[in-house]
Order: sequence, then C-alpha cells, then structure tokens
Amino acid sequence: MSHHPSGDTHAFRHRGTEINRLEAFTDAVFAFAVTLLVVSLEVPKSAAELFHAMRGFLAFGICFSFLILIWYDHHRFNRRYGMTDPYTTFLNMVLIFVVLLYVYPMKFLFTYLVDGIVWRIHSEAIATVADMKRLMMVYGWGFVAVAGVGFLMYRHAYGQRTRLGLSPLELHDTRDSMQRHLLMGAVGLLSILIATCTGDNGSFAGLSYMVLGPLLTLHGFRMGRKRRKLELEVQAP
Repeated sequence: MSHHPSGDTHAFRHRGTEINRLEAFTDAVFAFAVTLLVVSLEVPKSAAELFHAMRGFLAFGICFSFLILIWYDHHRFNRRYGMTDPYTTFLNMVLIFVVLLYVYPMKFLFTYLVDGIVWRIHSEAIATVADMKRLMMVYGWGFVAVAGVGFLMYRHAYGQRTRLGLSPLELHDTRDSMQRHLLMGAVGLLSILIATCTGDNGSFAGLSYMVLGPLLTLHGFRMGRKRRKLELEVQAP
C-alpha cells in the first residue's frame, strides 16, 4: 500500500510505510558510525581536557552532518520504494560497509583541517605531501563509493518502475536522484585524479569538492524546471 505524504498528489508516494528489518539494521549501523565520530569516549577530568576535547566538536559536527545526509538519502529511498529484494539488500549491505570504512578517514581529515585552519594548531599527523595525497585518495574513493552505491540503488528502482508503478513525476524524481549521485561521484573522481596525476599537495584535491555546491544547485534548478513543466502536463485534461 502506498500514499502521498501530506496529501500532495505531486509528491512521491510512500511505498515503504513501515520500518523493515533491513532498514532497522541499517539505522543501527549508522548509529554505531556516529559513535565512532564521538570526540571523546571519556568524560574530561579537568578543564584542560575539556577545552582540548571541545576543539574537536566542529570537526565532529561536519562529519556528523555528512553521515546524516547519507542516512537521510537512504531513509528517503526506503520510504519511496519500499524495496527489499536480494539486489537491494546487497546494495544496502555494501553501503553500510562503505560507511563504516569511510568514518575514520573522514574524521581524520576534517580533524586535521579544522585544527589547522580554524584553531591554527600545527599537527604532525600528516608528515609528508605523499601522506596528504594518499589521504585525499582514500577519502575520495570512499566518497565515490557512497555516491556509486546510491546511484545503483536508484538505478535499480528505475529498472523496477513498472512493478513499482512509478508515475511520470516519480520517474523524473528517480532520474534526478540518479544524476545527482553521478555528479557527486564525478567530483570525487576529479579529486582523486588531481591527487594522483598532478603535483598537487592535496590542496586542490580538497578544494575540488567545493564544485559540488554550484554544480548540484544548477542541476537542481534544471530538474526543477522540468518537474514544474511535467506537473502542468499531468494536470492538463
């Protein structure tokens, strides 16, 4: 059984109306991943320890936001399609595997960047340019993997469009999600290529992710115009 959220006939129908075991397991893994990001597992025993730990909250907030975005995209996928077939289950397992591997490089990278850029603290955590390039490659492959699995999940849903009974608007939104994940993966690959094939010390490989903002914004405007046009066509007698 499916329904339109908030009664909006132009919204994506929710086919997954209940939390299944697969989604519950995934939520538990994401909760564990957030635990791995925690600034400190112990309560500070002095003011000095407290202030030292508080320096890590900004990096924690950035990493937490990224994890929430991945979790929300997965949650929305389950609400929209409600798929639990073997291939979807396999992709779901790959996603949570990648997320667990992605947590530590992400935390390490943003802790290093925040310490250096915001707090002006020199860190010996990355001793050489080669180390920084390898870190950007590891982070980049994790980013590409998350985007790639997301694309495959939406591509699978698109392939099941007849069985799911996707409307023209829902097909448009599914293609939108597929393209968005492809764009994200392309930016991740660009960063990897910069870190691998140039003399960059890691700076441009990191700055390349700033392309995501304007790129996804332009994509959103373009797809938004197409959706509004499609809504008018659907409404037309």
